[in-house]
Amino acid sequence: MTKRLEGKTAVVTGGARGIGGHIAMALASEGADIIIADLLDATVAEPVLAAIAGAGRRSLLVRTDVSDEEQVRHLVDLAHEEFGQVDILVNDAGTVSQHSFIDLEVSEWDRVLAVNLRGVFLCCRFFLPQMLERKSGKIINVASQLGQIGGIEMVHYSASKAGVIGLTKALAREVSHLGVHVNAIAPGPILTDMMAEETEEWAARKLSELPMARFGQPDEVAPTAVFLASDDSSYYVGQTLCPNGGDVML
Repeated sequence: MTKRLEGKTAVVTGGARGIGGHIAMALASEGADIIIADLLDATVAEPVLAAIAGAGRRSLLVRTDVSDEEQVRHLVDLAHEEFGQVDILVNDAGTVSQHSFIDLEVSEWDRVLAVNLRGVFLCCRFFLPQMLERKSGKIINVASQLGQIGGIEMVHYSASKAGVIGLTKALAREVSHLGVHVNAIAPGPILTDMMAEETEEWAARKLSELPMARFGQPDEVAPTAVFLASDDSSYYVGQTLCPNGGDVML
């Protein structure tokens, strides 16, 4: 049986662990070779790299700060040099912190926006040209349900993820007719290392709001990415798909 992503190459930023790691493994299980761009080292990424190898696919880990233009340019050049082309770009790299707005330092606002929004812009900006040349490509931007509804003591994070959703829609309008499909995923609260940085009070409040009365697992987000990366999503552009346990109902 032919796998849905056979012969494709995918870049997954933030793919060393968590949601990005599960997306990387799921794409590999469907036949894609994987380039992981992450600030974390090979020791952390080893389980993901092993799973990709176990699926019989090639992998490459590139240490990358997605907020840094030169590092992203290096990632793009290396990806094209080693794999020839990139068919799928998953922008999952992100960061989070919790601060009341009145206590939010300008430097922390800048840091979160740089990783979560500027990073998506830079990766799209420098991977897109080759996709447009081929008139083919899939871009999947990982946002958050907080970009749709906001979050208490999460103004900076919510704004960054709302920006990702806006970027996704605008870019989809610009390039869909040229063969590149751009969509977003807005997960709800997922049990990852990033969530471990939240306070117990925040976690308890969030859990009480969820209709499913539980947090999600990273492997519950990955199938959405596989769908958007495959031909199954051929008529999806500019959409935000929401594996969120009912936290947001559109």
